[in-house]
Amino acid sequence: MSTTTVTAMHSSQPPIIPKDFSAKQPQTIRLYPLSNYTFGTKETQPEEDPSVLARLKRLEEHYVQHGMRRTCEGILVCHEHNHPHVLMLQIANAFFKLPGDYLLHEDDEIEGFKKRLNERLAPVGSQFSGEGVNEDWEIGDTLAQWWRPNFETFMYPFLPGHVTRPKECKKLYFIQLPKTKVLSVPKNMKLLAVPLFELYDNSVRYGPQLSAIPHLLSRYNFEFVDENDNVVAATPGTGEGQNPRTKVLAGDDGQDQGMTDYPGENAENGGQGGQ
Repeated sequence: MSTTTVTAMHSSQPPIIPKDFSAKQPQTIRLYPLSNYTFGTKETQPEEDPSVLARLKRLEEHYVQHGMRRTCEGILVCHEHNHPHVLMLQIANAFFKLPGDYLLHEDDEIEGFKKRLNERLAPVGSQFSGEGVNEDWEIGDTLAQWWRPNFETFMYPFLPGHVTRPKECKKLYFIQLPKTKVLSVPKNMKLLAVPLFELYDNSVRYGPQLSAIPHLLSRYNFEFVDENDNVVAATPGTGEGQNPRTKVLAGDDGQDQGMTDYPGENAENGGQGGQ
């Protein structure tokens, strides 16, 4: 269905169609509704480091043995009320991060990344069966690279000119979710679906990396489909009469949460995005 048709469906007057404005545009991305996915929990995955200092110390040890650490994280996108939502982990009701982690030094980039995604989100045992359980990850474009120049918490979306030996490079990849998929989150974490407008310009709550995601995704046009695979909206264009909110999908207390509304921007400002 064309953008023109979708726009006309939501307007009492025919729109004025401008001259084509799609030059050098990436392929339009199809987003499936949040209700297409199944969410569950699995065994707790404790954090490797008890403190920030311990994490930086382990980074230093890795650098001495293997050189710059490679970290991969995924931007997984679906939609709710025809608005893009990013799947995100929350730890201890405060710390937000994208699915993924650092690669083992001997791992291939993409295969090692898929292994890390499975550690965080793949179902285990016979918890679930059927369609969407063993779907492979479709790793898309690299959307950003963040650099850690020193053994410090600060990372930058550029490599400072005086730095010739960065200690870590973190890459963020776009991951287009298939039509259906089963995801399980460790019990000590929450899996959230966070709308783009909640992330935008909200570095106080989510940190500079996560709050930049709406900028990274702005290069794409999206088409939104319903549970029956019908296109119901497309960008440019919006849904009507809905107020998307962050959803708690699973985790944190050992019980599945369904798709519970989460206070999001109305909650206390204690959380920070991953560094």
